[in-house]
Amino acid sequence: MAQGFNLDDAIRKVPDFPKKGILFYDITSILTNPDAFRYCVDAMVKLYKAEGIDAVAAIESRGFLFAAPFAQRLGLPLILARKKGKLPGRTVSKSYALEYGQAEIEMHAEDIPVGGRVLIVDDLVATGGTLRAAADLLAEAGARPVGVFCVIGLPFLHYDRVLEGLPVKTLIEYFGE
Repeated sequence: MAQGFNLDDAIRKVPDFPKKGILFYDITSILTNPDAFRYCVDAMVKLYKAEGIDAVAAIESRGFLFAAPFAQRLGLPLILARKKGKLPGRTVSKSYALEYGQAEIEMHAEDIPVGGRVLIVDDLVATGGTLRAAADLLAEAGARPVGVFCVIGLPFLHYDRVLEGLPVKTLIEYFGE
């Protein structure tokens, strides 16, 4: 954390959401705090400005909020990873397992830079399933996923196993609920 700024203080913790026994780490409180939001984007720029990234893939929807100002600051294309059926035109898609059932994400095929180094951004990494699906989709379309950035990490859910081979950087981690 930056000297004089405590990101933990800016994150709202909501007990029993979305179901009993879950502690939800709510990033909307970062967005209503301009200093906290600026801190996050500044930290992203500092972490990645010299990494030779060619594009940024943002996971719907909260990932968009952090990826967009970051991509704009570094002059990088922004690729949207959305739920199935939300993008017009030709898309590529990837199914992945949820706790109960399946989900599918899509990206515009023409937005993915073949051979390009792509950073994947979301607000929070828990189990890593959606991020893994995004990385696999990018790779299958010819891009090179080079890492994952999330504001919040929950390593006690073992995302490192699912995202093996992809460097994951977070600004703050919580080790239990």
